[in-house]
Amino acid sequence: MSTATTASARPAGWSRPPATRRERLTDLALAGGLYVAAILSQQLYRVAGIYDEPADGVVTFAVLALAVLPLAVRRSHPIVAGVLVSAGFIATGILQVPELLIVNITLFMAIYTIGAWVSRRSLAIGTRAVIVIVMAAWLLIALFQSATDPDALKGLSRVGAFSPLVAYMLIQVLINLMYFAGAWWFGDRAFASAHARWELEQRSAELERERERTAAQAVALDRIRIARELHDAVAHHVSVIGIQAGAARTVLSADPPAAAAALQTIEETSRETIRELHDMLTTLREADDVVDTARGLDRLPELITASEDAGVPTSYRVVGDAVPVPQVASVNLYRIAQEALTNVRKHGGAEATADVRVRYGGDHVELEVSNTGGRAIARMPGGLGQLGMRERVAASGGTLELGPRSRGGYLVRARIPLATEAA
Repeated sequence: MSTATTASARPAGWSRPPATRRERLTDLALAGGLYVAAILSQQLYRVAGIYDEPADGVVTFAVLALAVLPLAVRRSHPIVAGVLVSAGFIATGILQVPELLIVNITLFMAIYTIGAWVSRRSLAIGTRAVIVIVMAAWLLIALFQSATDPDALKGLSRVGAFSPLVAYMLIQVLINLMYFAGAWWFGDRAFASAHARWELEQRSAELERERERTAAQAVALDRIRIARELHDAVAHHVSVIGIQAGAARTVLSADPPAAAAALQTIEETSRETIRELHDMLTTLREADDVVDTARGLDRLPELITASEDAGVPTSYRVVGDAVPVPQVASVNLYRIAQEALTNVRKHGGAEATADVRVRYGGDHVELEVSNTGGRAIARMPGGLGQLGMRERVAASGGTLELGPRSRGGYLVRARIPLATEAA
């Protein structure tokens, strides 16, 4: 419930937290200070002669203690404090205790505290209503006695329908009405403010927990991104190195020139691997939104050449008129093609060939990598490479199709909507 909600209604399921030790000590000090002030005040009133026959000292001290000291437990036991202070207030009038200032302050505080600290709102309303009704009845009785007693308030004329005496009585009613209404209203406002502060603390705590969750998710996503980049940068070249190393070992004695060519390919591929790792680490050290611009659709011909150098005959075609492709989509499509060709070398067998096609549509770009591998590649399980492809396509708002072809081999088709990516 916000502070704009009616404060008399108890927020569902909420109770005001109990007073802290510091608040209880503050109440104790407040009660003691007010009691000392009441003793001094009554002495001044006694000298001023407010009552013709004021109560003696013992009665005065006892009644003032009843009207003031219960405030020491006003926040821990607001109902008890309110009832005792009200009783003490009435006793000061009946027994003619010469003190009017401090007891009015303590009664206001007692009524206010009931509204501010009693979580059961029906009990808070009922208790305050009883106190106000009793006080109103006592006031009306006192006013009636003054109006009917010829010796009371002799300085006020009783002549006329709106005499000075009537005006005085109306002033007393108005003062008391504003006094009790103010204590009631401020108490309800304090309770509503306490609930609003509690809600704010809960929301702040939830926001902090959400921030921690978001930070943890960001770390996890960074780990996934790093793993994907490592896989894309290393797997392609390592597979080439493995194939060429095996070929060099096979022909080392029978065909030294072929072995030398294979070893040269291994050397070049190793250097390329190191360079890509260096580029990737440089990118990771930069801002999170920096994209690897070294790879994209314009570099596919180099990828085709590398695939052929690794022993896989690979064709390349562009269908449709080339259109500008957003940077992220271009990098993702390049990496998908790289992973697909890596899988051909790893799983396609010695006779496998590959075909790479890029199709440009009006609102999309499509990459298709197919091969003629045998059963081994058709049974290729989904691993980190396929997971990385799916993540890249999803990041660009596209779709991915991959699986064995009916006529043999394997097909990878990624389609990315340019409008979505550009937006």
